[in-house]
Amino acid sequence: MAIRKIVERGDPVLEKVCRPVTDFNARLHTLLDDMAETLEEAGGVGLAAPQVGILRRVCIVEDSEGEIIELINPEIVSAEGEQRGLEGCLSIPGRYGIVTRPYKVRVRAQDRDGAFFEIEDEDITARCFCHEIEHLDGHLYTEHCDHLLSEEELQQYMEDHPEEFEEPEE
Repeated sequence: MAIRKIVERGDPVLEKVCRPVTDFNARLHTLLDDMAETLEEAGGVGLAAPQVGILRRVCIVEDSEGEIIELINPEIVSAEGEQRGLEGCLSIPGRYGIVTRPYKVRVRAQDRDGAFFEIEDEDITARCFCHEIEHLDGHLYTEHCDHLLSEEELQQYMEDHPEEFEEPEE
């Protein structure tokens, strides 16, 4: 496994639509393993293949239990409710915006061996599903927010919403 360089905003790869995965082989497994290691090193909760320069429909999301969910050729099949909250991106380091997303999302995808499955989750994991799948279509979360927060706005948001920043109890 290897840590890959995370592409930052301004790189045209982040604006391109990714191609579907058709070969479920060792190269894909290496990409997934590298992405998991890169995500852990970066301290994020989700990573899409274009963020490491690969134009394939592959993303990973860390769920609320700390487990990595691998999504190959994912598509959102249903969404319910609404949540509004702070969102950032490893490709836009240190910047955050307020984004509205569905509260609950169901995704159909393939696993690393090509088997289809569906997974449903809510809250932060649902937010991550939406965020990472949008990367696969060349979109960034900044398209959903009025502006990126200043340091003062970020500090105020964190003070007003401390529940979003508490560590879950083990």
